[in-house]
Amino acid sequence: MKKPLPSSAAMLRILLILVIALGFNSCQDQVESTYTYQAKIPVSLKTEVFRDIYVGPVAPRDINKKGKIYIFDDFLFISEPNKGIHVIDNTNPSNPKNISFIEIPGAADLAINDNILYADSYIDLLSFDISDPRDISLTNREEDVFMNYYVDQVAGIFTYLKDTVITSEEPIRTWNGGGIWLDAMNFSNAETGGGQGNYGQGGSMARFTLANGHLYTVDDYDLRLFDISEKADPEFVKQIQLGWGIETIFPFKDKLFIGSTTGMHIYDISAPANPQQLSVYSHITSCDPVVANDDYAFVTLRSGNFCQQGVNLLEVLDITDPSLPKLLKSYSMENPHGLGLAGDYLYVCEGEYGLKSFNVSDVLKIDQNQLEHLQGLNAFDLIPGPKSLIVIGNKLITQYDYSTPSKLKQLSTITIE
Repeated sequence: MKKPLPSSAAMLRILLILVIALGFNSCQDQVESTYTYQAKIPVSLKTEVFRDIYVGPVAPRDINKKGKIYIFDDFLFISEPNKGIHVIDNTNPSNPKNISFIEIPGAADLAINDNILYADSYIDLLSFDISDPRDISLTNREEDVFMNYYVDQVAGIFTYLKDTVITSEEPIRTWNGGGIWLDAMNFSNAETGGGQGNYGQGGSMARFTLANGHLYTVDDYDLRLFDISEKADPEFVKQIQLGWGIETIFPFKDKLFIGSTTGMHIYDISAPANPQQLSVYSHITSCDPVVANDDYAFVTLRSGNFCQQGVNLLEVLDITDPSLPKLLKSYSMENPHGLGLAGDYLYVCEGEYGLKSFNVSDVLKIDQNQLEHLQGLNAFDLIPGPKSLIVIGNKLITQYDYSTPSKLKQLSTITIE
């Protein structure tokens, strides 16, 4: 189903703004060193080319780059950005088995509803039947629904930002005529590192989520929703502008909690096809995933990457009145990333500083109730699953028995090559 596209000029302006905005923070004094950058470089591709590329299951392969993690039944799905999705048989979390790989050009995010897996492929939404995870088939392609790219409709070309590692003997200025979008701003000698259906479970860094018979997705600016009453044939419903810097989406009952670089949006989805904004909680510019329960939202704010002006905090908000969220307390952290709630226990990924766990039954004394701090892993995001706590980092995907919250027991690891 074709959708009207934003004008090419408008999308190009957005792309240039992104490049320029991040460029202002990238200039450094020159020293005699070797600099390694993770960057996003504009790359153009014809739509007919990527749609002609084979999409579907192939033999299992090594995981080469961290992406999003997702649990459905006894299986763990791990996206590899722009490549596809790894399928892991996790029947026994102590012995996960890599069983197949779904090739999807331009893949980033995913969600699963009753054996139908939804994934993005650049500007399209794909649906796969995963009833047999060893024999997966593509069932539907919704074209032109993710238009957060520069698109030339006449030429049939769109431009996306490709992750690229650049090594230079001199510091690179991001606005040098060619345009380089620096993703990880670490200028050093080292390399930078509810509802209808049976839904799976994603991490706090997710940009896809399912609730009340709908698929909700976010990009840097917008919330999009799809009616999935016909599970294998999603129908685009509408697009809602949210503003700049949208990062993550988390569902809880009849609410969506949307994290951005400048705050948290709360939407009421009791009428699933017509989300209504209840409130926006604003904070200093800082990367921002969020999880919530009935009474509180837990938000991590971190510096680094796009968020150089940020702080490193865990914020606790009172959301008993979701139209008026109130900051109760902030706790200093080292570099918090993804997080997850399991009852009264909160698990926080601290990036290169590891993984921390807290008893949050008293939200005003979280700093006094830290249970554990596991170091030696670079933790990015996690899912408190039914069988294990699954933690994804730069080099490892690690599963823990967390039946005793104060003492995590490692069950297995999967290496990210």
